[in-house]
Amino acid sequence: MGDRTNGSGRGREARARAAVETVPGPFKGPTSRRTYHRVRVRKTALDLALIWSVIGIFAIMAVAAVYLAASVLMPITFAIVIGLILGVAADRLGALGIPPMLTALILSTLFAMLLFFTANTLIGPLTELAGLAPAMVEAVIERILPYLEKIEWLHISRFSFTSGPVTPEALIENTGTVLTTFATHVTPAVVQGLIFFAALLLFLGSRLTIRKTLIIAFRDRARRLAAIRTINSIEQALGFYFATASLLYAVVGVAMVLISWIGGLSMPVLWGFFAFLSSFIPFLGVTAMTLALAIGGLVTHDSLFMALSPALAFFIVHMVMENLVTPAVMGRRLEINPFAVFVAIIFWTWMWGAVGAVLAVPLSLIALTIANELLPSQKIQPNLPG
Repeated sequence: MGDRTNGSGRGREARARAAVETVPGPFKGPTSRRTYHRVRVRKTALDLALIWSVIGIFAIMAVAAVYLAASVLMPITFAIVIGLILGVAADRLGALGIPPMLTALILSTLFAMLLFFTANTLIGPLTELAGLAPAMVEAVIERILPYLEKIEWLHISRFSFTSGPVTPEALIENTGTVLTTFATHVTPAVVQGLIFFAALLLFLGSRLTIRKTLIIAFRDRARRLAAIRTINSIEQALGFYFATASLLYAVVGVAMVLISWIGGLSMPVLWGFFAFLSSFIPFLGVTAMTLALAIGGLVTHDSLFMALSPALAFFIVHMVMENLVTPAVMGRRLEINPFAVFVAIIFWTWMWGAVGAVLAVPLSLIALTIANELLPSQKIQPNLPG
């Protein structure tokens, strides 16, 4: 009994010695005893400002790096997005016993053949359109100029289009500069195309290896399961979105072919293809397409009502498809805030141009899927006043 008492006493003394540190005093003599306590330091406004300033500097440097490395990051990002979209098809081919690299070669070849077939189909109408461009521009100026002259504060007259850097004579004189600029942009585009196809082939071939590496990077089982769910959700969301959107926007393209044919516009198939492509870029695509149809109608018809009818019909069809049909087919699980999509389109268009505008929705969809998988689904809603 006494041993237990002595043992417990020694334990209390050990804990007391652990909490108290004996430090020699400044002179040779008695020692001073210093006791440590847990102190919670409250961050001041200056500390918070320092933290957020470091985060802001890091964000600015990251955006600058993405902008400066656009020529390399843009095709690689585009290849990753296409590879994630083709992930379901790669899994189906893998289930048939086809090796990953052969699967990657098959899918990459099919995608390249699709692009080549599309470009070969459009090269004829686009060449014809380029030949008619000067006459079309002149006809548009003749049609729009009377309406612009009525707006006095614009100070636009016929002299504004017959002098300056946009005259036909100036364009002919600057043909060499235009060709030089075109050549300087074509070479990087070819290099980026090669980077894209190489990245797409290698990403599809090593997709499963990259997937396993990302999952094993997490140590505990719960986080690995979360990573598996997130990767699966991203591939399913992208595949479902683009498969469904392609079918819906193909309907918009067919409707545009009929609208342009009934409206008397030339090359209705080309109008339908442009309507199909522009539908993948929310807000900006429908705006550009509507303006192009209005200009084409003004060139074709003398009546203002007949000229603007194709643009109005396309706008109505697109609005019905986007606001009624698409939400009903896709449901709410792929619903993205329109303002967030608009900001993403503006940001990525500023960063990477037309390719950035195309990638804005897939990147937003990836971010939304990650947020839905990692953030808690049920949150405590506080009772707010009002």
